[in-house]
Amino acid sequence: MQSSFDIPFLLIPGQLAIDSAVSFIVSALVAITVNAEAQAFAATILGDTRSGSKDRHHFNAFLHIDVIGGLCFLVGGFGWARRIGVDDSKFQHPRLYSVLTRFAGPLANFLMANIASSIAWLFSVMKTDPRVFQMLMGVNLMVAVANLIPIPPLAAGDILAAVGLPRGNSWQPKLERIGPVAILALVAVDRLAGWNFLVSSFGPLVRALAEMIQIQATP
Repeated sequence: MQSSFDIPFLLIPGQLAIDSAVSFIVSALVAITVNAEAQAFAATILGDTRSGSKDRHHFNAFLHIDVIGGLCFLVGGFGWARRIGVDDSKFQHPRLYSVLTRFAGPLANFLMANIASSIAWLFSVMKTDPRVFQMLMGVNLMVAVANLIPIPPLAAGDILAAVGLPRGNSWQPKLERIGPVAILALVAVDRLAGWNFLVSSFGPLVRALAEMIQIQATP
C-alpha cells in the first residue's frame, strides 16, 4: 500500500489539491489533540491530579491549537499543541515524571499513526480510497519524529529543562519563550532557501516508520 502523497506532507502554493489540503488540516488537528490529551492523561496518572480539569481534558482541537505551532504545520508539515500545564511539584519524581509526561504526546501520535494505517488497510481491502487515513498516519508520524528535536516546546526539548539544567535555572523560561519562534524561523528559512534540511533529515525516518507500519498491515 503506497501513500498518495509525500512524507512529510508540505503545502506548496500553486500546487495544492483541495482534498489533500483539507485532509492535512484535519490530520493536524487530530495530531495536536491526541498529543495534548496524552500529556494531560499522563500527568494525571503520574500524580498531577486536579479538580475541574476541563482546561486539560476536553478533546476540543481548537482549544489545543498553539498559534506558532499551527503556523509551523503550514510551513513545515509538523507542529505542536498549546502547552499543557503541569505542576511537577505533585510528582513523586519530578524530573523523570516531567519527561515521561511530555513524551506521552509523541508516543500517542505514533499509536494514532498505527490506528490510521490499520483503517487505511481496511479501506484498501474494500477498494475505497484510503488517502485520508494515510495522511492521518503520515502527519502523526511526522509529529512524533519531530519531537526528537531538542528544542522546547517539543518533547526532547524538555530534557534540557528537566535533566540538563539545574532546577529553577533562569534559562528554562527563556528556552520556553524562544524555542517556538526559533523552530518556526528555522523551518521557514529552510523552505525559503530551498535547503530541504527538514525533509532530508526527518523524511527518511518518517517514511521508514510508515513503511514498517504499512507492511505490518499487509494481508
